[in-house]
Amino acid sequence: MNYEMSLEERKALNLLKLRGYKVIERTEQGKVISFLAGKRGRGKALIWCILDRIIGVAYIDRLRKAMKSSGVEDGIIVACNPYTFAAKRKARRYKIELIPRNFPTFDIFKHKLVPKHEVLPPKEKEILLKNYRVECYQLPMIKSSDIVAVAIGAKPGDIIKVTRESPTAGKHVSYRYVVPG
Repeated sequence: MNYEMSLEERKALNLLKLRGYKVIERTEQGKVISFLAGKRGRGKALIWCILDRIIGVAYIDRLRKAMKSSGVEDGIIVACNPYTFAAKRKARRYKIELIPRNFPTFDIFKHKLVPKHEVLPPKEKEILLKNYRVECYQLPMIKSSDIVAVAIGAKPGDIIKVTRESPTAGKHVSYRYVVPG
């Protein structure tokens, strides 16, 4: 590949890498760069990098139609420009994820101050809450709009396990409850 990669495309490829997806196909249609990506055990996702000024409802409808025709359940839009209010509302209804404009183009987990984060599976979530005898809302919280939560694909209601390495304490594990944000 010998082409200039856009900022949106770099963000999308970074997001795919962080979530463990492998790119199956890349296509370009006007102002939209499309990635079809797959992940073992999770299925496929359709990621659109939109190079337009404002992202409106028309893009949400087009992505939803493309998802149906490809047989894909997960849809993601990456853009460096603002989303309209109507587009945000419609994307929420169709479960299309809108990546915020401030999402980094680099792997944030390679920074020495950012510990390992992972979403707990439902079974482990039940065991954790039972062992500590707490409800989800009693755990420290993290907003779903936090860049780390976006990077790992955490949704409101999930619990994130944060594992820190320390020269004195060894390994420290803490948990965060994901709230809307």
